This record gives sequence, C-alpha cells and structure tokens, in this order.
Amino acid sequence: MNLIKLRLLRFSETVVGITKSNTRHEEILTEVGETDRFRVATTEDCVGKKYKNVVFCAPPSGFDDYPAAVEDCMKTVWAGPNEGGIFLFTSSGGIYGFGNDKQVVTENSPVADPSKNPRSARLINAEERVLGGGGACFRLAGLYSLTRGAHNFWLTSGKDVSGRADGIVNQLHYDDAARAVLAGLSAGSSVVNGEVFLISDGHPLTREKICESALKNKHFFGYELPKFLGTNEDPVGKIYDGSASNTALKWDPMYQSFDTFMASGES
Repeated sequence: MNLIKLRLLRFSETVVGITKSNTRHEEILTEVGETDRFRVATTEDCVGKKYKNVVFCAPPSGFDDYPAAVEDCMKTVWAGPNEGGIFLFTSSGGIYGFGNDKQVVTENSPVADPSKNPRSARLINAEERVLGGGGACFRLAGLYSLTRGAHNFWLTSGKDVSGRADGIVNQLHYDDAARAVLAGLSAGSSVVNGEVFLISDGHPLTREKICESALKNKHFFGYELPKFLGTNEDPVGKIYDGSASNTALKWDPMYQSFDTFMASGES
C-alpha cells in the first residue's frame, strides 16, 4: 500500500479520496499513511469542486441506480475531457457473462445480454455512460489478497462450492489492480479515454487449483479442500486475454499468478 501511495503522489500533487460518508476515514488514513498531499472527504464536502483526473471504484451494491451515480460523478466531479485529464471507471470482467468451453475474451468481445443478466446490466449500462462521456473502462479480473477473494470463502466457510472443480477463474491481486490504474493515469488521456481495457494476471486457474494454491500458504494451515458441487453441464468459464491492454498501458502484473503469490508466503 505504501508503494502504491508513493507512486500515486508522484503522479499527482494532491490526492483526494472521496467517499459517501466519513465512517472509514480514520481507517483509510491509518492504512495509507497521513500526508499533507493525501486527504479523504465526503461527497458532500466536494460539492462544487472538480478534478482533472478521477478514478471511480465504488461497487454497484452501494447505489440504488448505479449507472446514474457513475454518470453523476462524471458530470459533477470530473473536469471533463477537454481539460486533458482522465475519468477511469473500474468495471469487471464479469460483464462478459458465463463462458463455455474456455472461450477466450478480449477487450473487444461482446458483453452479456443485459436483459438476461440484471447483475451485469448495471455494469454494462454504467460503461456505456462512461464511454459516451469520454471516460475509460478497466474491466478487472477477480480480485484477491491473502485474506480477500473467493479462495478465502471457499476454504474457511465450511460450505460446499456450487461451481465445478475444473471451472476457470481469472484473477488479479489488489495491488496489481491499483498499479494498472496508475499505469492508465500515467499513459495519459490520448491513450486511455474512450477505451476499454481488460486487466488480469494472465494465468487463469481452476477452482480446485486455486484452493490447492491457497493451502500452500501458512495462513490456511489446517484447512481442507472443499467439495465442489458443479457438474459437466455447468459452464467451464472463460479465459481473459488482456495482452493488448498490457501493451497499451506498458503494464505487467507484479504477481504473475495466484499460485506464485500464495507460494511466496507474502501477506
């Protein structure tokens, strides 16, 4: 986190973290580290203020109308594309829907039908508004850290896993997601604005392999592989190919795979 903070502060003179309430402000300042160039504020504090570069990374769950909230942020917080800055919206690779037979998807692959997938519809509609307003969309793979991510729930919940053991999951460490965002900001508006990027570590794993990899880390000592309830009739999943995004952003993940991270013993 400190490394990411230092890189972000090198990029910008001042960084403002805007949240809906001040509930977690003290926690954020403790984790990031206080400096006169970084502060946290509420949306109410920022009324009437606009910023050259904006990263929107709040999940849909916190909004009644997510696409409208994203669009409102573009109009009221971002200074706009004519100022030479970037509006970067962190979306999800889940926007492609379920994938069968390990189909490969890229930045240009069709997304799921929003009429048949309400969950994806919120992201699809939000992306349309971002791209229409001159912003950029970063579709992130499944995020993880040592204690956050699907693996943690699968191993510690004591519950069976609904998917098939050989089902494919694309992943990305939280720190690498942050680094990709910083790479987007550094690349500049001429590279990023109006574009879609697909961000992953490039090493998709099966659900079973993810659990086996996590068990290599001492944090999960004593846990066992869960039971997978999926059948051959369930979708296998899709494979992300974000190589074009990596090239455009001049970015590569620090953690080459989930297995590499877990075997390293890092926290």
